[in-house]
Amino acid sequence: MRLKIILIITLLASGLAFGQQPLLRKPKDTAFEKFEPVVAPKSSSLLLKKGDRLAICGDSITEQKMYSRIMEDYLTMCVPELEVTVRQYGWSGERAPGFLGRMTNDCLRFKPTVATTCYGMNDHEYRPYEDRIGQTYRVTSERIVEAFKANHVRFVQGSPGCVGKIPSWVKSATGTVEDLNLSLCRLRNIGIGIAREENVRFADVFWPMFTAGIEGQKRYGADYAIAGKDGVHPGWAGQTVMAYAFLKALGVNGNLGTFIVDLNKNKMRTSAGHELISAKDGEFQIRSARFPFCACLPEGQATSGYPVRGQDEPGKDSSIRSAMTLIPFNEDLNRLTLMARKGPAQRYAVTWGTETKTFSAGELARGVNLAEQFPCNPFCEAFAKVDAAVAAKQAYETKQIKERFHGPGARENLDAIAMQTESERAPLAAAIKSAFAPVTHTIKIVPQ
Repeated sequence: MRLKIILIITLLASGLAFGQQPLLRKPKDTAFEKFEPVVAPKSSSLLLKKGDRLAICGDSITEQKMYSRIMEDYLTMCVPELEVTVRQYGWSGERAPGFLGRMTNDCLRFKPTVATTCYGMNDHEYRPYEDRIGQTYRVTSERIVEAFKANHVRFVQGSPGCVGKIPSWVKSATGTVEDLNLSLCRLRNIGIGIAREENVRFADVFWPMFTAGIEGQKRYGADYAIAGKDGVHPGWAGQTVMAYAFLKALGVNGNLGTFIVDLNKNKMRTSAGHELISAKDGEFQIRSARFPFCACLPEGQATSGYPVRGQDEPGKDSSIRSAMTLIPFNEDLNRLTLMARKGPAQRYAVTWGTETKTFSAGELARGVNLAEQFPCNPFCEAFAKVDAAVAAKQAYETKQIKERFHGPGARENLDAIAMQTESERAPLAAAIKSAFAPVTHTIKIVPQ
């Protein structure tokens, strides 16, 4: 191990560690000229197994409980057959060494089977890159990976995100915004090296966020802040990009269901997780135990700042739907497909819930993604109930770890604190299961 660390440090100091790795093809924009992002490994198979216990670890960006909430919502409702449970371990201001120091006490005691980390934002010290920064980040990150592997935990090495401005609260910050992002990109590349060497998954958070942020400013204006209004803590758009990166790394395939309609015979075939209840005169009633991911929720039902239907603006960085215009979230992760063929008309009106949209016969034959076309859909109300339960549980997990596990009582008897807090967390976890129930909905297809 010592020889390996010495070799790694030598390679980093000489600048050779990633010199032979291929670089990503960058957009043709001066904003990307100085960046050298190496190609990240792709996740081609599902990392998750039925009954997995997922630990989501990171700094204050994780403690915001937004990307972690999107992930838990998705795993709970979009792939419920996996029966994955989630805990988030965000800690404001934390660096990789900080998590390494507490991971046995706070995380491993709960026996996760899968874990993700998202460090580097504080590790880069808000300054231009220095070899000592990269060396510390790499050596510490490797030790985290090795500790998880030693405990039989499948692992996703996440990169840091990007910054949008120099944070005002970091008095020691130096350099320009570009300098900081170049430094963060270097840590991203180091993370890719770790993932390859340790044969673990990699979640590329930095590059999708960085490119989406620049594209977002082109489309929606200079005040569009993918990294958040303070330059570091993303709103819903940036957090959606983060969740996308981790869900992709976990290997979910995004196929949430398919409805295949024979318009001539008035019949529908459904995929697993969906059951046809009735079919009459182009109206199909379905009972679904798998949900699409809902990017906005009914007013009065959304919890803790979740984007609200009617107030949600896809051109704002506070919108989940905004991120979906900048990354292929719906295409890659959120496909609930309606295919309708063999009908006599050239165009059809499709009604789903309270919304109606018109599609050509060709579009329906190829398949329409209902989740993308109908952001306000029959699942939103049920989705909101589960999301509220997820938000409440994750809020308690922050209190459990930061206040109780590291409070005065823990010094006297941590095992007793663990038992007590688990008994308090248990009904919050149970509430998620209770809130999740199949949805009965109707799709109506009428020739125009």
